[in-house]
Order: sequence, then C-alpha cells, then structure tokens
Amino acid sequence: MITPERKKELIAQYATGANDSGSPEVQIAILSERISNLTEHFKTHAKDNHSRRGMIKMVSQRRSLLDYVKSRDAKRYESIIARLGLRR
Repeated sequence: MITPERKKELIAQYATGANDSGSPEVQIAILSERISNLTEHFKTHAKDNHSRRGMIKMVSQRRSLLDYVKSRDAKRYESIIARLGLRR
C-alpha cells in the first residue's frame, strides 16, 4: 500500500504543471511504486495469488500508459523510463 504522503511526493516529483495529479507521468510513477511494493510483498507471501492478479493488472495498465506516452512524445517516454529505471 502506498501512503498518502508518499503519493504526494510522487505527484510533486513527476507533475508536469502546478495542479497536475493525473498526467500519464504521475500515473505511471504511482503504479510503479505500487508494483514495487507488491513485488516485495510476494517475497514473503508467495502463494498470494489474489494480489498477484491485481499486480498483473497494474503492470498492464502501466504498459498501456507508457505506450500512450510513446505514441505522443518519444522524448517524454524516454525521460520517464530513465527516471523510473524501467526496462524497455
């Protein structure tokens, strides 16, 4: 689970404008944080298949957002990939 304080930090770090909380960059950053938290969770709870299904859904949603950004602006895509340290 992501804390509200951490979510505000991510929004401030990846926002493209002053009141930006819904741009693809912010959504991708929040999803990446949630995915990494769930990955740590699975190291101790290997049989938690219900949460694993949710994580797979989040990974798919993040991939769709990344594809959207890539189709609109390749420089923004490369920037977000580098900042988050994602493989692609």
